[in-house]
Amino acid sequence: MKKITLEMPIVTKCMASDCVYNANSGCHARAITIGDSIHPGCDTFMAGSRHAKSVNQIAGIGACKTVGCKFNNDLECIAESIQVGMVKDEANCMTFDLC
Repeated sequence: MKKITLEMPIVTKCMASDCVYNANSGCHARAITIGDSIHPGCDTFMAGSRHAKSVNQIAGIGACKTVGCKFNNDLECIAESIQVGMVKDEANCMTFDLC
């Protein structure tokens, strides 16, 4: 398998405890996608029991579609890192900040 190495912001904490990628408040997906054009929801969130096999892998932010965020630069996150938390029943980027 061919692999690439990218520098991207990481998910430092995930409080979506019922997500399949969450283990010990960490996101262990390879990368997540945030939002739509308005809401900063975690598009990668999937409810269920833990699926992450490797807790050594820490998720990065592959894309951010929430164009109203000050950390969004050409649909990519430029924050140092982010945290994901629950707002009502939805996993959201808690680092989101309006432009």
